[in-house]
Amino acid sequence: MKSIRITNRCPIRTTLELVGGKWKLLILFQLMEKPLRLSELKKQIPDISEKMLIQELKTLVESGLAIRRNFGEVPPRVEYSLTDTGRAVLPLIEEMRHFALFYEEKMVKKG
Repeated sequence: MKSIRITNRCPIRTTLELVGGKWKLLILFQLMEKPLRLSELKKQIPDISEKMLIQELKTLVESGLAIRRNFGEVPPRVEYSLTDTGRAVLPLIEEMRHFALFYEEKMVKKG
């Protein structure tokens, strides 16, 4: 897996590299309230495969948006939560939700 290169030259590109794609924002949104285990996240986002969920969580942890906490227990218990940087994405998610509602309303009136 290639590392994410973040530059100051294009903030939109940096943001898309960090949270773009089909799943990352949905995962971050699910972690908004409390830390969750992999199985809990899978229940919250049923369309994602376990392999993809693990891959996206790893990317979010590597980019500093989420934390992986291993409790060192048997059977293994691991939880994921947001970092302060990850929490900074939440207003972006809220604005995206507002845009989607606005867009849907305009399209219904148009159609």
